[in-house]
Amino acid sequence: STELLCPSTVRLDRENICAIGRLQTLQEIQSLYLQQNQIEKIENLSCFPNLRFLSLAGNRIRRVENLRPLQHLRFLDLSHNQIQALDPAELPHSLRLLNLTGNKCTHQHGYRELVLGALPHLLQLDTQPVCGSMEEEEEEEEEEEEGGSSSSEDKDEESPSEPSHPFTAGKDFFADLEQDLARHSQQRRREAVEEHWNRLEELEELWERRDLLLPPAPL
Repeated sequence: STELLCPSTVRLDRENICAIGRLQTLQEIQSLYLQQNQIEKIENLSCFPNLRFLSLAGNRIRRVENLRPLQHLRFLDLSHNQIQALDPAELPHSLRLLNLTGNKCTHQHGYRELVLGALPHLLQLDTQPVCGSMEEEEEEEEEEEEGGSSSSEDKDEESPSEPSHPFTAGKDFFADLEQDLARHSQQRRREAVEEHWNRLEELEELWERRDLLLPPAPL
């Protein structure tokens, strides 16, 4: 997907990252991929004030926290972490799609009702569409088209730039996303294997030339 190569996207998945470090403010970053790492805490994301897409799936996160400052966040994937209990108040109200599958918090009493009550604009929860939300979204889009006089600033607020599909997603969004991530994972594995064999060839070449590299033995 060419969208995944856009400059407004940062991919740090499968890099054995243990913590989200403090970075300089990166206003332009809108999509951040941190899945399949060793991250234990959600922190220091205020460096990305315009973040709209965040993937933290497959880490070691135990608690949902420090996300409220991300006022433009539309997509959040926290699936397959170690979240025991969820406080919906910690989630940004701007969310449209949320995935918490694979966490024990999804089994707590009244989980779905609590989340939907805290996130009025949510379109999809744990890969399942929110009843009535798609119709409401379509009605809002029709009203915007009929209005036609809204300012460009308002349009920018409601129209995500990159990636475009996460925030206008239909029922097949998560399947498409998983395919994108799988392709990226396969590509990284191929690159790692290729690099491994290249290094082996370099070592073999050095071994063959060891007599030229080593100093002459004393007589």
